[in-house]
Amino acid sequence: METSPVVARLRAAGCVFAEDEADLLVAAATTPAELDSLVERRVAGLPLEHLLGWAGFHGLRVVVRPGVFVPRQRTGFLVDVAVALAPPDPVVVDLCCGSGALGAAFAAATRPRELHAADVEPAAVACARVNLPGAHVHEGDLYDALPTSLHGRVDVLMANVPYVPSEAVASMPPEARLHEPLSALDGGADGLDLARRVAAGAPRWLAPGGTVLVESSERQAPVLGEIFTAAGLTPRIHESDELGATVVTGTR
Repeated sequence: METSPVVARLRAAGCVFAEDEADLLVAAATTPAELDSLVERRVAGLPLEHLLGWAGFHGLRVVVRPGVFVPRQRTGFLVDVAVALAPPDPVVVDLCCGSGALGAAFAAATRPRELHAADVEPAAVACARVNLPGAHVHEGDLYDALPTSLHGRVDVLMANVPYVPSEAVASMPPEARLHEPLSALDGGADGLDLARRVAAGAPRWLAPGGTVLVESSERQAPVLGEIFTAAGLTPRIHESDELGATVVTGTR
């Protein structure tokens, strides 16, 4: 099937990467009618990843279903930092896991002894169970979802919490704010509500020398560092100019 008419429709709808998206949609469609339907829904604002059924993340194809947060490319930096800091044979938790993309990318880079993931959204949990075969995937609110057997045993705690301030959610791209769960976007008044809860609970779950990792904006990072310090953790700010990403770590 020809891509040029698809490119034209996507470009007219404001899709910045119209050529790349057209190639993916043409490859995903089995008939011209299916392609027309996919393009029509993309033009209407549905996320490309929900239409394809997968997102490219850290060299992997991660299953992403409608209603599930789409992993951002910049968050691959959090995985890189986690892998660099991990001890051999680590016990790993992917908190606020969404599709389980972080856990899957970590496991692909260095095999953990034990991998747990948790999310409050049932659709995300179902998706994570597909992407994390063999891992322990739990449903619930932050640490409430985890088994108490993990107390004091977690070497790497990746928490991709929402950090968009509540008043800024309305200005996010429609494909995010209309098609992803609000719980995965809204971080409260200053964007750090969930990060505070993660920091407060982390010392109970981390092993000695264990580290919690949270993505934030560059502006929020110093405040998040203070939050980690107040929780009794040693903070450090990591930045990637290439990805435009900021990660704050807190080590027990």
